[in-house]
Amino acid sequence: MEELEKIVNFIFEVGTARGVFRTHRQFIKNADDSLAEHSFRTVIIGMVLAELEKADKSKVVMMCLVHDLPEIRTGDANFINAVYRTGRKKEEKEAARDQWIGLPGETEVLALISEYEEHKTKEAIIAKDADRLDQIFLQREYLPADSYDLKRWHYHIAREIQTESAQKIAELVLETSPLKWLYDFSDKQKKKG
Repeated sequence: MEELEKIVNFIFEVGTARGVFRTHRQFIKNADDSLAEHSFRTVIIGMVLAELEKADKSKVVMMCLVHDLPEIRTGDANFINAVYRTGRKKEEKEAARDQWIGLPGETEVLALISEYEEHKTKEAIIAKDADRLDQIFLQREYLPADSYDLKRWHYHIAREIQTESAQKIAELVLETSPLKWLYDFSDKQKKKG
């Protein structure tokens, strides 16, 4: 019963990710995404990248799914916050350990989070690229297409991307309207009808 109670409490904690807003809101005024939203799209991007890069898709998806869970406790840190929070990685490691201790899959998840943080394996590199691509998509959605700000933010994030597939996607995002998928769908429907 105690284990089930821990599981229930953990799942409630995970639900609070909906209320943890990402700190880039300080700079991108209209951005209102939460940790939960970021994690969801990062998982989808990771799944696609793993397929394109011929990596262990399950491992990448799991890494993307749990990569920011410690931030429920530590908060999100934008690139300026990270400069001053030198112990941030240690805080996140402690938070992850405290979150997962005694839960089913504890050893596996903590190993995945550690592997992700080290960015040495193919799967960890892909998961980090997925994390970065989500930020690139967000910038394109919220910043004017022809703005200096979009180009600078894009460069700041894109230069860190390591896989060929993610690099190509990052380039294409910059020149694609966030609503192109909708217009294409609408055009196809009109042709059908």
